[in-house]
Amino acid sequence: MSTISRQRPSLRSTIPLGLGLILGLGLLLVCFMASVGLGVADISLKTVYEALTAFDGSTDQLIIRTVRIPRSITALLVGGAVAVAGAMMQGLTRNPLADPGILGINAGAALAVVGSVFWLGTTSLSIYAGFALLGAAIAAITVYALGSLGRGGLTPLNLTIAGAAFTALVSSITTGVLILSQRTLEEIRFWLAGSVAGRDLDLVVQVLPYLVVGMVIALAIGKQLTTLSLGEDIAQGLGQNTAWIKVAAAVSIILLAGGSVAIAGPISFIGLIVPHIVRFWVGVDYRWILPYAAIAGATLLLVADIGARLIIQPQELPVGLVMPLLGAPFFIYLTRWQVRR
Repeated sequence: MSTISRQRPSLRSTIPLGLGLILGLGLLLVCFMASVGLGVADISLKTVYEALTAFDGSTDQLIIRTVRIPRSITALLVGGAVAVAGAMMQGLTRNPLADPGILGINAGAALAVVGSVFWLGTTSLSIYAGFALLGAAIAAITVYALGSLGRGGLTPLNLTIAGAAFTALVSSITTGVLILSQRTLEEIRFWLAGSVAGRDLDLVVQVLPYLVVGMVIALAIGKQLTTLSLGEDIAQGLGQNTAWIKVAAAVSIILLAGGSVAIAGPISFIGLIVPHIVRFWVGVDYRWILPYAAIAGATLLLVADIGARLIIQPQELPVGLVMPLLGAPFFIYLTRWQVRR
């Protein structure tokens, strides 16, 4: 059986996968409503509905409109975007440990934002967004270039080592700047922890075009990414222009990961965990992996953010501190599995 025929999904497999997407969207909607209703102030679904349809200016309805809904939308967008970026990175590099955080994109964005506060004195989340996108792009290009210099070219191992080295260097510079400048630390420490709290819809709207374009590119090249993930020689043998696919995938990753960091700060491990969970259910076809990853990533971050609000009530934890509790054991398991291979 040829590679192409193995990739072509049958009607029997397509129908269950389509139903799975519908069920996933239903679960995502339930988690979104729970995110809007749960918190220090428990608000009923009736009040949530009235806040959307018959706003009367009450305290609970103000909380829903100005705090909970923007926060939940931010978590939904960031979770989906980071998960898709992680899935694409793993497919592009054929590296199961690839993740925007592990390969230096989050660290580059964080350094750019810290630098903007330290040297320019910026304090606006909107300005943070622009610098975060710029830092993510520079980091991705740098890591890709460093990984290409190793013996054997751009192998998964070389890329991982380059990402780890770049992350360590950039993180140390970021820490040094924060130690030298107490003002910078005070301005940016909550953003650096990774949080979806306090984000307004204006910031979301500002970054939304980057996320939409990145997601459209990702879904458009899903078929080509499936072929490329089998090996560059196979892809070229099937007539695929691998260079353009790599460029398109890189642009999509930068837009998705950079836009997510711009809104919520560096949130790790979603891009690592979700693609592996999704592949367990849908296989290796990126035409299904990417939409499933978007839904699963959004759901996971919504659930993690709900937990961040409820763990130490009446205080809240940044969701960026909750995700490592889930992601670190999974990363250790993947590392041990990769070493055994």
